[in-house]
Amino acid sequence: MGQITLQGVAKRFGEVEVIPPLDLTIDDGEFVVFVGPSGCGKSTLLRLIAGLEDVSDGRILIDGADATEASPAKRGLAMVFQSYALYPHMSVRKNIAFPMKMAGVPKAEQDRRIEAAAKALNLTNYLDRRPGQLSGGQRQRVAIGRAIVREPAAFLFDEPLSNLDAALRVGMRLEISELHNRLKTTMIYVTHDQVEAMTMADKIVVLQAGRIEQVGSPLDLYHSPRNVFVAGFIGSPRMNLFGGAAAAEYGAQTIGVRPEHIRISATEGKWKGRVGVSEHLGSDSFFYVEDTGLAETITVRSTGEVDLHHGDTVWLTPDEGKIHRFDKNGDRI
Repeated sequence: MGQITLQGVAKRFGEVEVIPPLDLTIDDGEFVVFVGPSGCGKSTLLRLIAGLEDVSDGRILIDGADATEASPAKRGLAMVFQSYALYPHMSVRKNIAFPMKMAGVPKAEQDRRIEAAAKALNLTNYLDRRPGQLSGGQRQRVAIGRAIVREPAAFLFDEPLSNLDAALRVGMRLEISELHNRLKTTMIYVTHDQVEAMTMADKIVVLQAGRIEQVGSPLDLYHSPRNVFVAGFIGSPRMNLFGGAAAAEYGAQTIGVRPEHIRISATEGKWKGRVGVSEHLGSDSFFYVEDTGLAETITVRSTGEVDLHHGDTVWLTPDEGKIHRFDKNGDRI
């Protein structure tokens, strides 16, 4: 079991309230991602759940039991840190075994869990090496292995891939998702990378200044962002947002159109502009269109090869059924 419930949880440092009171339920077996810009409180919230920070107000329940005052070791959770936090003088085997040794797990059971974790993470051939002899991706897998053998109620990941290069990030993202599918254990994952959030999560929690802006599945947030902040944060490239006359035409203070929902043409359309930068990636082309009078730059994503380049005059037409409307408070209409 691994249900985690936050009831009115708040965190203050002195007079500064970094997380106003919030409520959140994470169901057993869910993969939940906390996402938001730097400084939004997502890592602090994870540390509150882990017990590494004291809660200023509210309660944290783990499987229905009040864990607010429980020490980190008593919560049955396992945390995987951005820095790996491996012991450099110990072998991979001893690093993975360390939490079990501290918990007094019998040696035979330790060996069984180590072998199972090493097999799941493709570490069997590296058990006798030290962390300094491993790549960044392998060290991250060791850190995950050390968490697995504790057989926790939930895994907590604090930006675990931020130290890896782009190719390794994609590979580890897939490995963590596959691991979740095999273990069926609750996972809470913190990232500022919304692509990681969209591809890995069952449920995304979008945070800004310690407040929960929206909770939902990746597609819920993509198709129905609750406000302008979520609309601009979720999706890659980010949504185009316009005010003024263009928004008033649709009875809104602000409208949003995703780059993939704008058709670009050299001959006709609704809005006239000029191509600034164009990026041709083969399957997709991205155009950054200027001089429209709507925004400094409008981003357009087009499939296939489109023969448009810097300086070309173009016409843009939004998909009328995919226009998002927001009121003067920034909330969805």
